[in-house]
Amino acid sequence: MRTLLLTWGCIIGMCTAFAQSRPIRTEEYEKAKTFTVKDLDNDTYVKFNNAYVLDRYEMRKPYIITGDDGLKKRIDLYRLVAKDSMQDIATVIFYTNEKGMLYTAVLPLFNSNPDIWNKYFEDIHAIDKVEKNYVLKLSYVLSREFSFQLYKSMNAGKDVKAEAGTYGTDICFPGDEEVMLADGSKKVLKNIVPGDQIISLDAVTHTTSMMKVKELVVHRPANYAITQLLAVHVEADDTKEAHVVKISGKVLEATPNHPVQTSAGKKKIGEVSDGEELLCIDEKSQRVLMYVVVNKTEMAKGTQAVYNIVAEGEGTFMMNNIMVLQK
Repeated sequence: MRTLLLTWGCIIGMCTAFAQSRPIRTEEYEKAKTFTVKDLDNDTYVKFNNAYVLDRYEMRKPYIITGDDGLKKRIDLYRLVAKDSMQDIATVIFYTNEKGMLYTAVLPLFNSNPDIWNKYFEDIHAIDKVEKNYVLKLSYVLSREFSFQLYKSMNAGKDVKAEAGTYGTDICFPGDEEVMLADGSKKVLKNIVPGDQIISLDAVTHTTSMMKVKELVVHRPANYAITQLLAVHVEADDTKEAHVVKISGKVLEATPNHPVQTSAGKKKIGEVSDGEELLCIDEKSQRVLMYVVVNKTEMAKGTQAVYNIVAEGEGTFMMNNIMVLQK
């Protein structure tokens, strides 16, 4: 099992090489063991002290493992990213037992200091003493993920399994999408800078407010899968002479795991279905209207960088006049 766990560290290191990675430092390792995620079902991107980010590993599903005792255990994997450089430095493993007790382990990258690897093995075996077969369950999960990464490598890095729904791990937009500024004008996403004032829309009251951009996150160029939604708003009026119909449409593109607010609730854009509604601002009248999704496509669109806005507060912002959520 020790060999398997080391092997997984090597795989993580190789898989993150293109995303840039560096070994975790001792003080970071100890600090990372204290990190917690409030809602493992919904919190996919969590910041700590504006210095580190926990990013759900490829948006993978949690593992729910039931042993011979019938007790259910849950394992969640998160990438640990140094926010200053956006470099991967480890994988954080959250293990929740049937009583809700949480145990945290930090898996180093393959090139980490041997002393840190020794700390890791000491830590997981300490957990194993109080959680029977913890190391066995962890080894199973990591072996499954190891096989999954090999499967992806055989398909040129593309995850063709339906369960993942994305070729990349980043939650962002192509750089040519347009952001609505506070004065009503638009600016291409890749040209957004800290200090820009952008529109935020309240999903309940439909009122707008202003948010200030803190940073524009740029993710490395790759052949990302991009989900495209076409949404329309129709206004019809019957006169004596004719059926008068006014149709306006909007298109939104993002990596499949970016969250949006729909009439059915918060969803990843890749999970939005035809017939669901999105909140939009009509460009001419500036009214807030519901647009119905009439078509969704998803495909790789060639190598490109993708971008995401980090703004003050937890508000929404308007991308191509469609309300999207901060991740």
